[in-house]
Amino acid sequence: MKVDIFSEIQNPRPWQGENHEHRRISQAIEQAVLADELGYGCWWQVEHHGAEEFSLSSAPELLLAALSQRTSRIRLGHAAVLAPREINHPVRIAERAAMLDQLSGGRAELGLTRSVPPEWRLFGADPATVRDRTQDAFEAVPKMWTGDTTASGGVRVVPSPYQRPHPPLWQAASSPASFEEAGRRGVGVLGMTLWEPRERVARLVSLYREAAAACDAPVGSVVNDQIAFFTFVHCAETDEEAMRGGAAAAAAWYTARALTFFEAADAFMETMAREQALMNDPSGGGLAGEFLRTEATSGAGPSPAALVIGRILQGEQVPDDEVYQALSEQDSLIVGSPETCRKKLRAYADLGVDRLMCFQQVGALPHESVLRSMRLVGELIPEFDC
Repeated sequence: MKVDIFSEIQNPRPWQGENHEHRRISQAIEQAVLADELGYGCWWQVEHHGAEEFSLSSAPELLLAALSQRTSRIRLGHAAVLAPREINHPVRIAERAAMLDQLSGGRAELGLTRSVPPEWRLFGADPATVRDRTQDAFEAVPKMWTGDTTASGGVRVVPSPYQRPHPPLWQAASSPASFEEAGRRGVGVLGMTLWEPRERVARLVSLYREAAAACDAPVGSVVNDQIAFFTFVHCAETDEEAMRGGAAAAAAWYTARALTFFEAADAFMETMAREQALMNDPSGGGLAGEFLRTEATSGAGPSPAALVIGRILQGEQVPDDEVYQALSEQDSLIVGSPETCRKKLRAYADLGVDRLMCFQQVGALPHESVLRSMRLVGELIPEFDC
């Protein structure tokens, strides 16, 4: 299992001084340079717009281009480009990723996602078309990379990527249906363990593997059948020190801000409707339909994290320690001493996860604490990257 790193450049209030944004961006660059030195596999940079304190990463392609000149080994992942063409036209996606690949000497990785409602509104994207637009991008971008002009109106997109045939393609996924979709497209899947019990992660891994194995017409020139998950990681000298350093507050802060920014209450209702349709589909609803029916008849109630998330969505101010405890009980966080973190990393490797994206700069955790955590986790990398 590769040990990667995941960055949103979070900038929580209260903001200190006029240059607080510059300070956060400079810290992200310092963290990426350190990650390169320590042997992390890939630096994954998100794309969000209008996110305020939740994420300063509105132009990840620029940050990744800068990192291409400050690093030498670490791969550089855009996770993920917002694919509706009102936000990012497929030609621009192909051009920017190819240029990043050239600048980095072949270290680029590219994910695509349909984005979320606040970003659709900001750019005037029609929610009814975003799924189709994302599919269009998945089909068009690799064609442009390999010189096929049918997807670009007869114009050859330049430059071509440094990697041959092209950089690995990925899809951000948060539901069984999207895991199946990624597998059938022949692209890697980018998931999140933060709110998922480990047992469900294992089942999602199996779902994706089965879908990828059945892929006979990948959208790219080759199948990228890798599974990546990100989760909150904070390592300190002891378990107690990790907690005293603000781990609980950071995990709770992220949970509350993410649910707000992603408008999770509305998204939850949409997801429930789509999943019910899959379960009721006369043809079976594919692998995702089978996954959901098995889950519905298992008799297992909602996880502690799901119950806490439900309370937050209803407007309740759930104490930080209670949020953290619910997440911790289902083993979806990697927090503690190096030995504790080693065991939790090993558990994900044993599930068949190919890349564990360590989300370390979270909430109000101090920059020096993030760097220390990165160094301690970095010492574990040789045990997994072999």
